[in-house]
Amino acid sequence: MEAASREAFGAAADRLNTYAKRAKAETLATVADELLAIAKLLAGEPRLRRALSDPARPGDDRAGLANSLLGKQLSEGTRTLFGVLVAGRWSSASALLDGTELLGVEALLASAERDGALAEVEDELFRFGQIVAGQERLAAVLGDVTADLAQRTELVSSLLSGKVSAVTLRLAELALTGFGGRGFESALTRLVELAAARRDHEIGYVTVAAELTDGDLDRLAAALRRIYGREIALKVSVDPRILGGMSVQVGSDLYDGTILRRINETRTALTRR
Repeated sequence: MEAASREAFGAAADRLNTYAKRAKAETLATVADELLAIAKLLAGEPRLRRALSDPARPGDDRAGLANSLLGKQLSEGTRTLFGVLVAGRWSSASALLDGTELLGVEALLASAERDGALAEVEDELFRFGQIVAGQERLAAVLGDVTADLAQRTELVSSLLSGKVSAVTLRLAELALTGFGGRGFESALTRLVELAAARRDHEIGYVTVAAELTDGDLDRLAAALRRIYGREIALKVSVDPRILGGMSVQVGSDLYDGTILRRINETRTALTRR
């Protein structure tokens, strides 16, 4: 998001956080569903997107327009939050669409947080992403935007229903629609990161050749906490192909201590002789 859009979204996110302190999880889930429904409507109605993000109109006018068109169909919480969102200054109509979808996701995560299940949702999304990444055919089917969305949604439901929380299932289904313009696997990754951010954590992606012990994980987490000055949520993938050692990625920082990297560096050095 550009600066103006970030400010507009930040105002709505702050209002959501205040609202979430007194709202029940079920109420927040309803708000999330309504915001995501609005995002879907905006995606199919470019004229409405432009009208609600028109910088030539005062923010209060845009909020009033949104309320007159959609207010009767929305809960009080959603009316308030979407009104704040629309009243902000957006850099483009598409930025408003992205902001609405993102606010819906934040409301879903707030619902899980209210239930004390946010860490669980984060972990379930990550593990599902690992399952998909490890099965080439499944990844191809779920990531095929030309395939029927209803069938792909049914497939995700059959894989996850009864095994994960309702919020995790809803977010996994949202990833199928290309959350934020991303592909399915990238959307899942972004959703994991948003869940971690809501817990004031950053994700540390760890790749090892064999499972780490709890003690190893605790020591690694403590070391990263000292480096970054905040909690790092470790997401561990086991890949025997790296042969040994580990790689850790936090944001754009990559620490690659794998045996595979050393072998590749040695091969490269030998070919240069």
